[in-house]
Amino acid sequence: MIAPQNSIYETEHEDFRRTVRAFLEREAVPHTEQWMRDGVVDRAVWTKAGEAGLLGFEIPEEYDGPGIKDFRYNLIISEEMSRLGVSGPGFTLHNDVVAPYMVNLTNEEQKRRWLPGMVSGELITAIAMTEPGAGSDLQGIRTSAVDKGDHYILNGSKTFITNGILSDLVVVVCRTNPDAGHKGISLLVVERGMEGFTRGRNLDKLGLKAQDTAELNFDNVVVPKANLLGEEGEGFIYLMQNLPQERISIAGTAVSVMEAVLDQTLDYVKTREAFGKPIGKFQNTRFVLAEMATEAYVARTFVNHCVERLNDGSADAVLASMAKWWTTELQKKLVDAGLQMHGGYGYMMEYPIAQAYADTRIQTIYGGTTEIQKEIIGRSLGL
Repeated sequence: MIAPQNSIYETEHEDFRRTVRAFLEREAVPHTEQWMRDGVVDRAVWTKAGEAGLLGFEIPEEYDGPGIKDFRYNLIISEEMSRLGVSGPGFTLHNDVVAPYMVNLTNEEQKRRWLPGMVSGELITAIAMTEPGAGSDLQGIRTSAVDKGDHYILNGSKTFITNGILSDLVVVVCRTNPDAGHKGISLLVVERGMEGFTRGRNLDKLGLKAQDTAELNFDNVVVPKANLLGEEGEGFIYLMQNLPQERISIAGTAVSVMEAVLDQTLDYVKTREAFGKPIGKFQNTRFVLAEMATEAYVARTFVNHCVERLNDGSADAVLASMAKWWTTELQKKLVDAGLQMHGGYGYMMEYPIAQAYADTRIQTIYGGTTEIQKEIIGRSLGL
């Protein structure tokens, strides 16, 4: 694989990469097959990740975090997980998606109650947006929270929730004012053990088998006002502010998978023989791999640019939507091409390419579908 010359990583990032890789090789790779059979990872990997410094980068030092707001560290986690075929631990959701809400919207009491546990891995987080009847349309949510003075009564259900089984803190997107449209949406933190909060089945998915993805149900859950994130009625605005980082995170995973699949395919075509010579010597194979290498290079350069924009605060919803839809659709294309190069062996689950193929399909769906991303971009063009 040809890496872009203008690497965004510095020495300290590469040092961290070695730490991440060693951790995953030691604590995740040997257990991945078992986790895939179980449909969930061993909770101990979370506290071990906390001990290794892999959680809560942007959480300030006064709450036991490193206080580093540099998305390059986040990206390294997804890169190394992709390269080693580790998909079970929901570290990227915890670090990239939920952490900004918990750092930027919490008051002092909430910070002290929740942030240290997020850093140590003792408190696993999730965010509950999607409902059985409302996916990418956040304004269509029906989960409701009725104000009862010092608490809310929460009712509704969510589905396809990553970290749904293991999560201790769930940021629930709910409607606190049914007549206010998007201004009636708020964010409540529901904690493990709250009466009326139950988890449905651990969903049987096409891919990402080791990652727990669940249905969540809320039946007259008493949620204290002390668990309101930010201001009531501002939830939709908070979501719009934080979705760009989530979508760039997904794009980062997409390009990491492309690069991993390219490397796997290159190794395969150099050793697999047909008609008396390695299949890499055939012109068609070289042309396919040339296209894959070029497209992966362009995608990496684009994602690096997005990460730099995210770090300097200039990444917006349109850029994130461009990155999200284009890289994930390209990921599908490249993984499919890589599998084709493997021939019949590519269809066997013992080969990493087969698992990558199954895991890839969700990428164009979660975090907002390709169609939603194009709609956001189209509207920005005055259409």
